[in-house]
Amino acid sequence: MHQESLPAVCACTMLRKAARTVGRVYDEALASHGMTTAQFAILRHVAREEPLALSRLAEQLQMDRSSLYRALAPIEKRGWVVVKPGAGRSKCATLSETGRAALHAAEPDWAALQQRVEDEAGSALWSVMKAGLKSLTQSVERAGAQA
Repeated sequence: MHQESLPAVCACTMLRKAARTVGRVYDEALASHGMTTAQFAILRHVAREEPLALSRLAEQLQMDRSSLYRALAPIEKRGWVVVKPGAGRSKCATLSETGRAALHAAEPDWAALQQRVEDEAGSALWSVMKAGLKSLTQSVERAGAQA
């Protein structure tokens, strides 16, 4: 394949660059709380549905279970999340009181950055971006299933 026939923009590369930039800025906002954006997301998801089956949590976060288990390890070590057996062979996560306090303490910094991001983008772009990313994710999943 000749180089001039390659697409100028790769969806994966473009999204990874954006994700690294966004992740870095959000990680900086949460650093004073001793947590990363990924950890914050896990805590928020668990708080919404606890006890939450790990298989369901992985699905919600679009992670494979082994990646989720690696991400959960430091959170469990800090005592923020407790993982216990659930129905059948499942495992479920709940927040500890320490985890609930850590999430509650980090939420104002996350919310302030989130508001600044939305304000900077503007409501029209923010709405289009949310819908566009959801649609793109579904399109990529369908395209990958056809491969």
